[in-house]
Amino acid sequence: MTAGAASGSVHERAGWRHVRDVLRRPGAVFGALRDDSEEQAQARQEPVLAILILAGTAGVLMTGVARTLLDDPRRSELVVPVWAFVGGLLHGVGAYFALGALVLLGITLVGSLATYRSARHVLAYAAVPLALSLVLWLPRLLLHGGDSFRTGGADAGAAGTALDLLQGGFVLWAVVLLALGIRAYTGYGWGRAVAAAAIPAALPLAILARGYGLV
Repeated sequence: MTAGAASGSVHERAGWRHVRDVLRRPGAVFGALRDDSEEQAQARQEPVLAILILAGTAGVLMTGVARTLLDDPRRSELVVPVWAFVGGLLHGVGAYFALGALVLLGITLVGSLATYRSARHVLAYAAVPLALSLVLWLPRLLLHGGDSFRTGGADAGAAGTALDLLQGGFVLWAVVLLALGIRAYTGYGWGRAVAAAAIPAALPLAILARGYGLV
């Protein structure tokens, strides 16, 4: 193995470790994103893509559309995983570039500098809790099965509400992690970090509220 290949392998492993460590040592992970060299950026490509797919899938499953997928009795339940994966991939990639631009805008408005790529990477690693929230679908499906995707199904009871609240908690965790990530990346205090994070966070929070019928 050449020295360049060995170095690339080390960086790739570090990129995957960041997925785990962002939940334990977020300051160190987001601080490391200041290194926007081509070598580091390429090493983050695979973990970032995995986060985007999983977080995007979690995101589309929280929309109002997901709750009506099986309202048509002619529609097979097999449509749900296909729709969730394809929709999650498209929404994840779209959000990566659109919300990444808003992260860059927020960082710029509070007086700091960042590259568009670094802003997208901060957003991606902050979305790890959202990707992790997919574990909530195991108890949801065990308890309610296809009713999770039907209007007025059995998931409308107390257990479904509790799972919805837990889901909302993961979203808020991601928002807090984004603010922490911006703070660690820029070196600014909480006031500026929260102000910068509020710009990209407004859209997903609004979608979440609409999906749960809060607005």
